[in-house]
Amino acid sequence: MARPRNSDAPDLTKPCNLTAGTIERLTCPPGKAQAFLRDAEGNGLRVRVTPKGAKSFVFEQSLKNKTIRRTIGDVRAWSIEEARAEAKRLSLLLDAGTDPREVDKEAEAEKARKAAEAEAALAAAAALAVTVGEVWPVYMANGKPKRKAAWKPRYRADLMKAAAPGGEPLKRGKGVTKPGHLAALMPLPLAGIDQDTIRDWYMSEAKRAPIQAARAVAMFSGFLSWCATRKEYRALVNKEAARASELGDVLPASKPRTDALEAEQLAAWFAGTGKLRNRHAAAYLVALLMTGARREEMAGLRWEDVDFQNRRMTIADKVDATRIIPLAPYLASLLESLPRVVLADGKQNPFVFASAVTQKGENKGRSRSASGRIAEPRAYHADVLTEAGLPHVSIHGLRRSFALMGEAAGAPAGAIAQIMGHRPSAISERYKPRPIGVLGEYLTRVEAFILEKAGIAFEAAAAKPMGLRLVSAA
Repeated sequence: MARPRNSDAPDLTKPCNLTAGTIERLTCPPGKAQAFLRDAEGNGLRVRVTPKGAKSFVFEQSLKNKTIRRTIGDVRAWSIEEARAEAKRLSLLLDAGTDPREVDKEAEAEKARKAAEAEAALAAAAALAVTVGEVWPVYMANGKPKRKAAWKPRYRADLMKAAAPGGEPLKRGKGVTKPGHLAALMPLPLAGIDQDTIRDWYMSEAKRAPIQAARAVAMFSGFLSWCATRKEYRALVNKEAARASELGDVLPASKPRTDALEAEQLAAWFAGTGKLRNRHAAAYLVALLMTGARREEMAGLRWEDVDFQNRRMTIADKVDATRIIPLAPYLASLLESLPRVVLADGKQNPFVFASAVTQKGENKGRSRSASGRIAEPRAYHADVLTEAGLPHVSIHGLRRSFALMGEAAGAPAGAIAQIMGHRPSAISERYKPRPIGVLGEYLTRVEAFILEKAGIAFEAAAAKPMGLRLVSAA
């Protein structure tokens, strides 16, 4: 038999001693999808060729009567010796009863696991680096109380002020604003906030203003509790870190406020209120005493919410969105006498207790607010108390005064609570809400009691409104 020439394609039916020249001459027979040339060294090494001339080293052997075929790599990337070594490795695995494909799967799985662990470690490190200041804006945007449409404007402003870095020019006078009490916590990692952090921070802030610092602790406790409800922050926070129960050794003792007007002080208080130049502010203070409403509930009262014909008002409510309370005769007469304020654009101010009007001789800045309604009544009430020669009574103390006067007037506790917007304090009260007409009778009784103790003579039937007056915004 004649020996094949060096230029002839190798015989695919016989093993061949692989060389670079042999592989170069290898071609795929016509009509075949692929063809294989076996290595004469017998480790299962093959060279596969396709009709387009693509060539790669392939390993092929049997395992448990099943053919195992694996691509090693392109002949241009692997040398013949490297391919033989890989084929030998795979052959040894088969001799041991191990499928190389399973080994590769396990290797890929291990590689993926390590990659996932590395990614998780990077994510954990990034999470641990998240600061309070980065999360705080998210809290301000999404942390409103449950069942509420939004933050209360005053509390939102307090939160922003507490976290402010300071350094802004003062709106009045010279100098810049001081940092808020929470500002020192903003740069700290959220995951690093613990009781020791809060304790040290509070002790520092308390040197400046202990009561406000304690209030800031309560604000921050609410922030941590909110973070604990979010899956992205839950693992980072210790929601107990700012709880008052955990910081009782440093926080000031919580003393319930009991300030309120006594019956014997009502005459002097009404006399002082009557001397206020700002009639809207005076009426506002009287309305708080006569209804027991919270300061923001009454401050937001609009003319459209006052029903003089049916003697009732719809005000904002802390528990529900709104509540309807009766409008007793004296207060109705007082509100009817208030001037309607016309704003600079010719529209009527919608708020009953308007702020956009300056009375003669009054501090102009005190009576104005961006909202158009009374915003800060404490200065007015301080003037009343000074004029009357009475000790300090807070704005909220007027609410307590109503409750005490209602009790003294003989009104049921449940009726007083319903008018004030308290949650029912007992199961029996919860199931007997009183209709507005019945509440009106009780409120009229309380109002008459207050007027009697104040020495104010008022006949509901003879009361005539002073008439509506339009007052242009100053």
